[in-house]
Amino acid sequence: MKILQNSGIPIYQQIADQLKSDILAGKYKDGEYLPSIRGLAQNLKISVITTMKAYEILQEEGLITAMQGKGYYVNAQDSEMIKEQHMRKVEESLTEAIHAARIAELTNSELLKTLEALLMVDEEE
Repeated sequence: MKILQNSGIPIYQQIADQLKSDILAGKYKDGEYLPSIRGLAQNLKISVITTMKAYEILQEEGLITAMQGKGYYVNAQDSEMIKEQHMRKVEESLTEAIHAARIAELTNSELLKTLEALLMVDEEE
């Protein structure tokens, strides 16, 4: 897990976002326990409170559940919910790209060609 100290995004949010991505990508399976709050805090050299806040965010989103004395485990994920989460992420990224394209004064055609080129490169990898 990579934490960027100067990114402008709070560390707890970076942790929550990375764990959420890992859960939705299937890196953590249903019922699997996440690293302990203390262990993760030590590993990242951050406060236990910061790690706890990240886990609380994931719990509020319904991705994980706390088990008294055992830690936090991953909840079963609904495939439709996972697809919707990814779709939302794609929409946010594309909206950001559209705004950047407008600033760069790209035409819609140029933007579409750029997207198509990137898709082709991705398929080759």
